[in-house]
This record gives sequence, C-alpha cells and structure tokens, in this order.
Amino acid sequence: MSAPQPRGNVQQIPAYVPGRPPSPREDLVVYKLSSNENPYPPLPGVVAAAHAAVEEMNRYPDMGSAALYAELAARLDVPVGDLAAATGSVALIYQLLAAYCEPGDEVVHAWRSFEAYPIAITTAAARGVRVPLTAEARHDLDAMAAAITDRTRVVLLCTPNNPTGPALTQGEVDAFLAKVPARVLVVLDEAYLEFVRLDPSRGQALDAIGTYRRHDNVVVFRTFSKAYGLAGFRVGYAVAHAEVAAALRAVSLPFGVSAVAQAAAIASLEAQPELLERVDGIVAERERLVAGLAEVGWHVPDAQGNFVWFDLGEKAAAFAAAADAAGVVVRPFAGEGCRVTVGEPEANARLLEVAAAFSRD
Repeated sequence: MSAPQPRGNVQQIPAYVPGRPPSPREDLVVYKLSSNENPYPPLPGVVAAAHAAVEEMNRYPDMGSAALYAELAARLDVPVGDLAAATGSVALIYQLLAAYCEPGDEVVHAWRSFEAYPIAITTAAARGVRVPLTAEARHDLDAMAAAITDRTRVVLLCTPNNPTGPALTQGEVDAFLAKVPARVLVVLDEAYLEFVRLDPSRGQALDAIGTYRRHDNVVVFRTFSKAYGLAGFRVGYAVAHAEVAAALRAVSLPFGVSAVAQAAAIASLEAQPELLERVDGIVAERERLVAGLAEVGWHVPDAQGNFVWFDLGEKAAAFAAAADAAGVVVRPFAGEGCRVTVGEPEANARLLEVAAAFSRD
C-alpha cells in the first residue's frame, strides 16, 4: 500500500538553509555572523512589555493586531486598512503569492536574492523567473522589466538586496514601475531599510511609502526582526492599498502574530530613537569593516544592509571554514560566496583577520 502523496510542487520545494549557530569553544569567544541578526538585545522597555504580555499567555492574541496597526498607521501616516501583519515579512511573501498566483503564474525576482523567494514561489505552485544580478551585484531592472509576460503576477524587489547588499534608488524604482503593467504587483521588500545610508552620488534613497501612495500595484514589506532585534518573535508588516492589504489578511494564519510579539513591536516603535542609535552604531561598524576589507584587497558590493557579501565562487566553503576556525560563523552559498553579518567590534575584527589571511588564488 502506498502512502498518500503531497502535491507535486510540494516535493519540489527547496529547503531553507538557516544561518548555522556557532559551537561553544573553551579557547575563545565565538560569534554568529550567519543570520543578519542584531547583535544587541532589545531595550529594557521592550523586554518589560514582552514580560507583561507573557503573563497573559493563557489568552489568545488580538487577531486583528489593532494596537500594532494603530501605532504603525500613526507613524507612517497610512490608513489602518492599508496594513497587514504577519509572522515576519517572510510570511507576507507566502501570503501574497497564495492570494494572487494561480498554478503556473510567474513571479519575477533577481538572483541571487532572498533565499525564501524560490521556496515561497514553489509552495504557491507558481513559476519563478530568475533574473541575474549585474556585475555590481545589483538588480538588473531593465532585464527584470523585459522578463515580465502575460503570466507575470508579481515582481519581488529586495532592497537592500539580501545577500549582496546594494539598495535600489528612487530613480531606479520609478523608471522600473513606468515599464510594469498595472495588473502586476511589485513588492518593495525592505527588511534592512533602517541600515541604508545611500551616497547621494548614487541617487536619491528610495521612499517606499511615498511610492506606494503613487502606485496602486506597489506593496511594501518591512520587519521587526533586523534593526529592532525581534528576530525571535516573528513579526513583520505590509503597507499596501486596501484591496491588496485585505487579501493579505484574508489568507493569513489566524492568531499568527503572538501577543508577546505585538507588545514587543509596539514597545520597539516607542523606543525607536534609542533603537536607531544602536543601528547607527552597527552602520558605523559596517563602514569600518568595509574600509578595513578594502585595505587588505577586498572590494565588496555596496553594503547597505547589516551585512557584507564576499564574491568567492568555489572558494565560499573554504572561506567559511577559515572563519569558523577563527570563531566566526558566516553564511556560505555554495559555489557563489559568503554573506557575513556586521556584528560586535571584536567579531568584525576577527573577520578582518580572516579576510586578510585568506588566499583567493
């Protein structure tokens, strides 16, 4: 007797590979630079709010996320009806594709980009259309526009791009949207928004909320996992016009965003000035790291997230092993490169030592 079989597309879903945690060592402190986490704990006020919510864990969370929506609506100056919360912005990708893609529909995205995109696309029984990055590890928006067909339902733009780092400019996005049919949804996936410090010589920084206001087919995804340090609580949100936001909420998991996550997210917004001070510190470390890498002969793509990208090709595994030996765990992508999170100063100093000693020959 054969066991029941899942749908064919389920058997084709690629596995998500999370950043590996370091193994404890007695000879030195080890650092996890493999998951783009904020290396610093949440502020005390955020922890207190989470503790208070834990005391009511016998109750269901507010399925409508009313308090969180009210806080976001006020801060972003958008209608509550244009918001949709989910268990991290990655869940919003699944929800959007579930709501808008029929089997065989196409989803255009850059590659390499966020690892969850092909997984979510395959889960939705859609077809991913991968458009290679430019030589500078940037989205090739002209090629992405040319890849849109009658079957295209969604385009995913990751800015800054994970894992390579460059961010899109307002001019680039405006020019791209002018080529996209109004029936195609364009996602501006801004998981690393708070870390962007775009050099004005490269163009105007993207105003994703302003862009959504001007285009009915633009959806903005954001998360509390990175800059706000709530990766363990899983809460993200979308900003989209009311019909799109309603569709995202309709296919969401009931009670998916926990009460603790909602309380911590609200407290994080209230503590935003202090949190963004920490972000400024991480950005300063990023700039120090990039400058240090340049001094020892590495020229990484424009790093606008809380990570840097090493284009290593077949040397990716060897570099990851060298970093691991030094007590620093990075995220290798076999045959392509390594993404390394900007961590504590000591961790970044160790990474510079590894990079200086590593042979690319």
